[in-house]
Amino acid sequence: MCLGGLIKPFYMKTFFKLLGFCFLFIVIESCSYSKSNQQVLVSSDCGVSWTQINAGESVPKGGLNYCYMKVVIPNFPMQGDMDFVANLAEKVRVKTLIDYDYSITGAIQFIKQAKFLGKANKDADDNAALDPSAFEGAENIVIDKRIKDVAKALFINEDIIEMDQQDLENKLLQESNKVLEPLGVHLNFITLTFDPDEQTRQAIDVSTAMKIYKSKGLEDLGKQVISARAGATKVSVENKVLPASPPAE
Repeated sequence: MCLGGLIKPFYMKTFFKLLGFCFLFIVIESCSYSKSNQQVLVSSDCGVSWTQINAGESVPKGGLNYCYMKVVIPNFPMQGDMDFVANLAEKVRVKTLIDYDYSITGAIQFIKQAKFLGKANKDADDNAALDPSAFEGAENIVIDKRIKDVAKALFINEDIIEMDQQDLENKLLQESNKVLEPLGVHLNFITLTFDPDEQTRQAIDVSTAMKIYKSKGLEDLGKQVISARAGATKVSVENKVLPASPPAE
């Protein structure tokens, strides 16, 4: 009788200790907070719908929900680049290099386009959560393709000699943002570089030189000079060091 009365309190104490440990574990597991340089998204239905956690708020844990997903998206500007061959006016083909700076302004719209990021599911306090390399694939899928489509439509009417590159960059930036902003992305700036082949470079040089001659009233002379240069043979000169002569006996 006495022994049974001692065992029951023992089990009750053990039970409450275990309950306390479980409560402490749940509290510790819930102490992850969204930072100001993050956009934390969570989904409880396998990515069908997403909820954004505001900066300073705790990020919930999935517990036993196997459909729980979480992704941390940077809330700061990132850089990207791309290159492709574009057609300009008169069917001039040039290698085009574009560098851009972008911000993800709508995390939920963005994740709908790059659903594969949901599997990253990093903890908000984990440094790997904001690894820019994780977003390279998203840049290719969401951003690069749209910029390329806009660029090809713009460039087809641009003369490689007459075009204003800064004006073209501004047009590309504005038109690309019209397409990207509904997807949660804003381009901050774009840098555009054309890398023509040798023949196209020579054509640009000739056209520029003729403009200078014409402005000075020397158009006929310019034609003669350019024609002479075009027919000139390139001569390569190599300086060879001769071996030293042996001393005279």
